[in-house]
Amino acid sequence: MNARRFSHAWVLPVLAGVLVALVFVSLAWGELTLSPAQLWAGLNNTDELARTVLFQLRLPRVITGILVGAALSAGGLVMQAYFRNSLASPDLLGVSSGAAAGAVSAIVFGWTVVALWVLPLAAVAGAVAATLAVLALAKRGASSERLLLAGVALNALLGAVTSYQLSHGVALWERNAQLLFWLLGGLEDRSWLHVLAALPIVAAAALLWPLGRQMDLLSLGETEAQSLGVDVKRLRRKLLVLATVLAATATAVAGIVGFVGLVVPHALRLLVGPEHRRLVPLCLTGGAVFVLSCDLAGRMAGGLRLGIVTALIGGPFFLWLLRKRA
Repeated sequence: MNARRFSHAWVLPVLAGVLVALVFVSLAWGELTLSPAQLWAGLNNTDELARTVLFQLRLPRVITGILVGAALSAGGLVMQAYFRNSLASPDLLGVSSGAAAGAVSAIVFGWTVVALWVLPLAAVAGAVAATLAVLALAKRGASSERLLLAGVALNALLGAVTSYQLSHGVALWERNAQLLFWLLGGLEDRSWLHVLAALPIVAAAALLWPLGRQMDLLSLGETEAQSLGVDVKRLRRKLLVLATVLAATATAVAGIVGFVGLVVPHALRLLVGPEHRRLVPLCLTGGAVFVLSCDLAGRMAGGLRLGIVTALIGGPFFLWLLRKRA
């Protein structure tokens, strides 16, 4: 075990290094490209234009992208541990769609003008409702196919609700634009308020790592985990709450960004194995790397939205995964 851990000790530092590089490239890239000297001057408040671009436009976007990627990736890992199913993820099982439906409803009914926290709370409520619906449709121990069918049905239903609100419930063009944002997903025009709204992700991630050993035992089966001293019911409640908070908060600040919770945990599990104490920090870092990479690729491709880029990558990956499992 120690030799195996040592052999994978390079993965986290490499991911962290790639993340740092992506942060600097994301801060420099844009309509106004900043040189390394300008970046340094902006960060040190010696160049007013560079400082304005960095602190008002690009830095909030980058931080939001890091938090969203970490949340969606960790949420996918938790969902897979909860269902003991490698195909489970917040977006495939309807949790992200539920969060988006809650956020869209808050916009439609004008609740977002009340306070900053109304939108995240509405997203959490939608995600909780979607999660409970999946649990009702696919009972404990359900097959991968049943879980997928339940998620597909729920996604279709929630998509219909959101589409109806888009076409009938809103008259103002500004609100239509907000609704389209949640449907497509993205990091455009993110501000420090969005960073503040995403802070529950940090708390949820901090609470997740200590549960790694128990998630390992849960993967053996409920009976085996119970016999080894795990309070399975309590653990599953914790995992469900954490996954819901992670997915809902990420969706509340960035809209629907699909496949992150499927692609990143799977890729890392193939690389380092199934131990969750190792996977949790890797998924947090790897998710941030994946989202920042997709966001940067979309910007360089002429403004493709983040949700479109992740779908272009995640869709073929999911089909390959299904073919491999078959």
